[in-house]
Amino acid sequence: MPAVTELIPHRPPFLFVDEIVSENPDGLTARRVWRAEEDFYRGHYPGSPITPGVLLCEAVFQTAACYLALKARAAGAKPGAGVPLIAKISDVRFRNPVYPGDEVLIDVKQKEAMGGFTMMGGSIKKAGAGGARVMNVDFAVVWKTPEGLA
Repeated sequence: MPAVTELIPHRPPFLFVDEIVSENPDGLTARRVWRAEEDFYRGHYPGSPITPGVLLCEAVFQTAACYLALKARAAGAKPGAGVPLIAKISDVRFRNPVYPGDEVLIDVKQKEAMGGFTMMGGSIKKAGAGGARVMNVDFAVVWKTPEGLA
């Protein structure tokens, strides 16, 4: 599997996917360990740190970007041709918190594609025995060349 940084433009400290675990024609699974030294834990919530839900969503979106980049690469697209932009987010549900040190598995699946938009579903569960569900989200992605990058 290629490194995540070969597929998407995100970089630390705003990279929330450690590695791709598996892929198939309809989706992809990635892994992430949430590290206690990450700066956002100092303020969310001091003394009782919890991973912010918006960053869990971002981990799903970055996993989807990896999936779309691999798919584009397989179709012959050149690397770096635009960036993934979220066009719509719906039906986000959080079930269990993620704490510093937790390892999670992030799954994304393509639902449909039309008019340049790819509709997807994503979920996170804790890695290991039991695999508690953390969250799920439906969203749409579009690849664009933002102004200033053209």
